[in-house]
Amino acid sequence: MLVLYNSGVKLYFLAVYLASFFNKKAKLWVSGRKKQAFIRLKQSIWFHFASLGEFEQGRPVLEYFRASFPEKKIVVTFFSPSGYEIRKNTQLADFVYYLPLDTATNARRFIDAIQPEIAVFTKYEYWYHFFSETHQHNIPLFVISGIFRPGQVFFKWYGGLHRKMLNFVSHFFVQDEKSKELLGTLQITNVTISGDTRFDRVWANAQLPKAIPVVKAFTAGHKVFIAGSTWPPDEELIAKLLTQYPGWKFIIAPHEIREDKIQKLLSLLPSGAAARYSEIANTTDVSHPISNISCLIIDNIGMLSSLYQYGDIAYIGGGFGAGIHNTLEAAAFGSPVIFGPEYSKFKEAKDLIALQAGFSISNEAELQNVTNNMVNNQTFYNNATRKIKGYVEEHTGATAIIVEHINNGISQEK
Repeated sequence: MLVLYNSGVKLYFLAVYLASFFNKKAKLWVSGRKKQAFIRLKQSIWFHFASLGEFEQGRPVLEYFRASFPEKKIVVTFFSPSGYEIRKNTQLADFVYYLPLDTATNARRFIDAIQPEIAVFTKYEYWYHFFSETHQHNIPLFVISGIFRPGQVFFKWYGGLHRKMLNFVSHFFVQDEKSKELLGTLQITNVTISGDTRFDRVWANAQLPKAIPVVKAFTAGHKVFIAGSTWPPDEELIAKLLTQYPGWKFIIAPHEIREDKIQKLLSLLPSGAAARYSEIANTTDVSHPISNISCLIIDNIGMLSSLYQYGDIAYIGGGFGAGIHNTLEAAAFGSPVIFGPEYSKFKEAKDLIALQAGFSISNEAELQNVTNNMVNNQTFYNNATRKIKGYVEEHTGATAIIVEHINNGISQEK
């Protein structure tokens, strides 16, 4: 099985390498790994994140170790360019790298260079050689905010190698009882139900959100519909709402902000109804005041988690593709959330639907029906707002559970 795994890793690299000739993200994935050199350290704390979403999810734990152990070097790695490029200069780490391709040689060289005393992986990402190397060097390896489902490879007849990876983990901090039970079927008992650190992150963000003056001016005195991390199928539905609610302001933050994607989105909206955030934020031209537009297109990355403070209803994109994006950022501000039909892998989405604070839609008619209900039924809307904010607050606390456990080992060495 290891031979097949190694072959698969090499084939993946080849595929990305070929794609890099015409795909910007693939090019960054390849070139970023090719040019990096690792600084040799005597000791470090290593955090790995698949991408930006996992970084934000694990951020409360990372922040704790940055503040509690300022003398220790912190190394952060990313698998994806979308995480690395945005957080490569984060003050929460001393060194930020792309995770090298998972080969035995790369894992050995990387571990030898950074000398981690612990390694922390968030939610996803199981790499055989990196896990094996930490195990061989007796480096405690923790998986935080883990979640497991019966359909994952670990629980298949052919998942022997992946089950072996799980046995390299020192301790799992999982989101729910079901995950613990599934690991138990593999005789893995070093498991704590901690919950999801995303709740801590979004709740903290909602208490002290970063103000965005342009958006505050745009939304002043209006009800606001915010659509975050949208894809074209989401945008086609949302565009039709603008004429249905002329008194509302709309904010759309696309998942992809390439120029062709922004132009396509603008073409869906009524002429003159929309403006790009960059146009308003960077211009002194007063011929098109904010009051004349009903939709603001966010054409940058990194603003979404703060945008939700200005919203009354939130639409979360991705539900007509691989799966919905982060519902909790909006939920922490008390905004009921709407999303597409692909949400089965997301526990919080199912929880919010059960609370009648989250709503799945499959077409234009369903979107309009849900929106109408919230706009015209104040009691229904108020209940949804109260329930969704309470849901987030009730699920905070995962970070404290995790750091108490991990901290015991580090504190003994101080």
